[in-house]
Amino acid sequence: MKYTLNSGYKIPVIGFGTWQTPEGVVAKDSVKKALESGYRHIDTASVYGNEKSVGEGIKESQIPREEIFLTTKLWNDKHSYEDAKEAIHTSMELLGVDYLDLYLIHWPNPKHLQKGDAWKKANQETWRAMEEAVEAGLIKSIGVSNFMPHHLESLLETAKIKPAVNQIYLSPSDQQKEVVEFNRKNNILSQAYSPLGTGTILDNEDLIKIGDKYNKTAAQVALRWSIQKGFNPLPKSVTPSRIVENINIFDFELDASEMELIDGLEGIGKESKDPDTIDY
Repeated sequence: MKYTLNSGYKIPVIGFGTWQTPEGVVAKDSVKKALESGYRHIDTASVYGNEKSVGEGIKESQIPREEIFLTTKLWNDKHSYEDAKEAIHTSMELLGVDYLDLYLIHWPNPKHLQKGDAWKKANQETWRAMEEAVEAGLIKSIGVSNFMPHHLESLLETAKIKPAVNQIYLSPSDQQKEVVEFNRKNNILSQAYSPLGTGTILDNEDLIKIGDKYNKTAAQVALRWSIQKGFNPLPKSVTPSRIVENINIFDFELDASEMELIDGLEGIGKESKDPDTIDY
């Protein structure tokens, strides 16, 4: 199953996240296991420090590059036109690829830009470099991460290419409804990182009960909810059995009452950070 982005490209409805997956054998093997298990959408970032190993895992899987949707992200110290151009090439070199399927601005307002409106110009100049990379064939789609509506509105003032996705902390415990609605109105896909609330929602009795009905885990129920909401979840794991479990969510469907029940779980776990006050 795939979504069609506003760029015209298709993206698998579930992806494999690699946040907090250490560089080396762990990252390489977890990516290989994910691809072996049926994932065709791999998400990483410069700051994760594992791009080289993610690339090695993709290569060693022997799955054709064109069958894999690969995402990485620009870190906070590269928010300028020239720095972004350099960062794109550095990520591609580390990953061992000649194009990226999706490239994101990781955070809209890094600590060093939080005085006044410095972040606005920085994002606009960074975006210009990303648009040029699209025009050059280095990147197929571009987007953002952790952007709130006011960050997106500022970017859209000068953008020639609309963001294809906005990757945000999004799970039953923190549904970010205002951001999701802005994304929807602007045809921007809501990608869900930490769709399991970094594990804080997995002992919830409602999720467990629903899972028992379908012979599924609470994690599978939460991921199924995310897809039925039209989100693009990116579960992360380095445990082989859980990597397989997290993609095994296409043989059941939550009914309207179950979706409504899960909608009511807002606030049961860890919540997202304010991107305008982050300290990095």
